[in-house]
Amino acid sequence: MSLAFERMVAIRYLRARRGERFVSIIAGISLVGIALGVATLIIVMSVMNGFRSELLARILGLNGHVAIYAAGTPIRDYTALATRIEKLPDVTAALPVVDGQCLLTTDRGGAVGAEVRGLAPADMAKLTVVSQHIMEGSLVNLRGPDAIAVGVGLAQRFGLGIGSRVTLVSPQGMATAFGTVPRIKSYKVVAIFRVGFNEADTSFAYLPLSAAQLFFQSPNAVTQIQVFVRNPDRVAATTAALHRMFAGAPVNLVDWTQSNNSFFTAVQVERNVMFLILTLIILVAAFNIVSSLFMLVKDKTADIAILRTMGASSGSILRIFVMVGSSVGVVGTIVGVALGVVFCLNIDTLQHFLEHLTGTNLFNPEVYFLSQLPAQLRWQEVLQVATMALVLAFLATIFPSWRAARTDPVEALRHG
Repeated sequence: MSLAFERMVAIRYLRARRGERFVSIIAGISLVGIALGVATLIIVMSVMNGFRSELLARILGLNGHVAIYAAGTPIRDYTALATRIEKLPDVTAALPVVDGQCLLTTDRGGAVGAEVRGLAPADMAKLTVVSQHIMEGSLVNLRGPDAIAVGVGLAQRFGLGIGSRVTLVSPQGMATAFGTVPRIKSYKVVAIFRVGFNEADTSFAYLPLSAAQLFFQSPNAVTQIQVFVRNPDRVAATTAALHRMFAGAPVNLVDWTQSNNSFFTAVQVERNVMFLILTLIILVAAFNIVSSLFMLVKDKTADIAILRTMGASSGSILRIFVMVGSSVGVVGTIVGVALGVVFCLNIDTLQHFLEHLTGTNLFNPEVYFLSQLPAQLRWQEVLQVATMALVLAFLATIFPSWRAARTDPVEALRHG
């Protein structure tokens, strides 16, 4: 029989008639299961991709991909060293930094621990994760001995604005005849930034490099050099080159895979587990296809016998039922891909709508580190998910279709 005839019979079997509603319901459940499984898998994979990318961009955007720390003595001649490092392949910037932990207080009361860093004005502009996300004020004014830039979380917590005064207290004070006296200095807020990374927005502050050197008592020296590369996933080559450059020098080199390895490994493990769990949804839906096809074969036993007596081969019967089962998988996959892609492309709008509808914060930045739900749709992964769903649906049709093709027309008509 021709392929057109086989297709016509398959389409007819897909249309439920009286007495076949139950088979149709199971086929519909299979279609919905595959669609939901595919859509959920695409959404979860995209959110996990976005979560990892945003964390990489924000955490490493603040801390660099490789950190060169002073070991024992501060790093001197840092300008020449930074120039040499920036000539290495794949390196985009090398920023000398003076940093330290302080207690930040305000005139309105209250105090919070803060990570205070000092950078030169030109280097501050290169720190794009901060310089391109200024909410109030300007980094142009981050000069002089008493200027400071703070995160939006700190500003909101203490009611700070441009021109407000904050006081930094360092536990590493000056030794006097009466003991160690903490260093205390007041600064004027000249810029407020929003990184989008909750920890940075609530606990980071920046000083001009000269002011930080004075406050932390590191004249003409820095505590670390932060190195940025083009591709964070290929940082090993840059780290190896830096090890050769600083061979024998009193410094420690730590790249982001070492300092954040456990965190990003946990994200990857969670991503893999979610992929496995959601794949089981598609697998369960595929088993529903098996059930519906077996019942359809049982109901159509007489029809199969008639087709065989009319000259239909076993291969034709096999292809007819494969078409019936595969159609459910194909339609379910198409619907699932469409739902998943539309959801990912409009995830921010949907998040705000649900928050407005329920009156709750669905994505608390204090818990998830980021201020909004990220999603990064990768078409290669969408294709992989769709292919997996189609393959599972096709495999689910083989055994029931094979059983249908083996039906003995004589026995079927005798017992029909």
